[in-house]
Amino acid sequence: MTAAGSANPGGLRFGYGTNGFANHRLDDALAVIADLGYTGVALTLDHDHLDPFAPGLARRVDAVGRRLADLGLGLVIETGARYLLDPWHKHAPTLLHDDPALRIEFLRRAVAIGADLDAEAVSFWAGVRPESVPPAVAWDRLVAGCAPVVEAADAAGVTLGFEPEPGMLVEDIADWRRLYAALGAPPRLGITLDIGHCRCLEPIPVPDCVHAVATHLVNVQIDDMRRGVHEHLEFGTGEIDFPPVLAALREVGYRGLVAVELPRHSHAAPSIAARSLHFLHTAASVSPTVAAAASPTVGVAGMVAAPIEDTSLGALCSASTDATPGVRYRDSDRCVG
Repeated sequence: MTAAGSANPGGLRFGYGTNGFANHRLDDALAVIADLGYTGVALTLDHDHLDPFAPGLARRVDAVGRRLADLGLGLVIETGARYLLDPWHKHAPTLLHDDPALRIEFLRRAVAIGADLDAEAVSFWAGVRPESVPPAVAWDRLVAGCAPVVEAADAAGVTLGFEPEPGMLVEDIADWRRLYAALGAPPRLGITLDIGHCRCLEPIPVPDCVHAVATHLVNVQIDDMRRGVHEHLEFGTGEIDFPPVLAALREVGYRGLVAVELPRHSHAAPSIAARSLHFLHTAASVSPTVAAAASPTVGVAGMVAAPIEDTSLGALCSASTDATPGVRYRDSDRCVG
């Protein structure tokens, strides 16, 4: 075990999301995350994890605050619980539904909790547009719904991180910029960047995504992913070359949490969290020069040719499900189709 709060390679601060510890009591999840050596936690408010609608909220928030302080964990508040607001419909209601009042109230409560716990950011997203709602109407609803949340954050002195999410109304960086402008460029509204989402659908390499939003970056989620497939994967089982991504975060001076986001992996949370942190420490210790030297050459029409094997680095990146362990593929040169 590594002592909680220990320094991470390159100065990055790694955290783990509690949505990947859904089968643990919150207090137990925090203890495991800290004992493994993470320096922060991305806390998804949910039924068993500081439910903002359950009785005794003030008392429970105070207890979590003391626990976080004892464990030396930084905090980001996440609001992506699946069935907290509606037991029948995932994520409903969102800001795009006919009646978004419950979602707005949830986000206001999340902001208040974030203020009480001195959270580094409170993260939220748009939601999937209901089929019955025209795109223009959905957009107007989103802007209108975000306004009171931004107002609450301003009043509480809380930083908001809006997350582009594949398949949602705001799904990429360009959509985020549009929303940011529509809201009048609020000073407390930044971006939550999910590294896997960048690989999934952004038109530029993942490290370039980091640089593109550097001035607005307030929260980072990290996971592996494949092009065009929105599935959060363990590190080394997707297509992302992580050393250049972590180097980019250092280059832009990002000081917030870099939290592992594996919401479908609660069945083996402690072991997966341990593997994830080991992977990130290894990837963060690879210098950009070494990472570039280990990258493949590029063949006809951008196809990867003659990859160079460097077994000393381990399988830090997997370019496909049948990739050879120990072979590194540069993100900017991958041709996925």
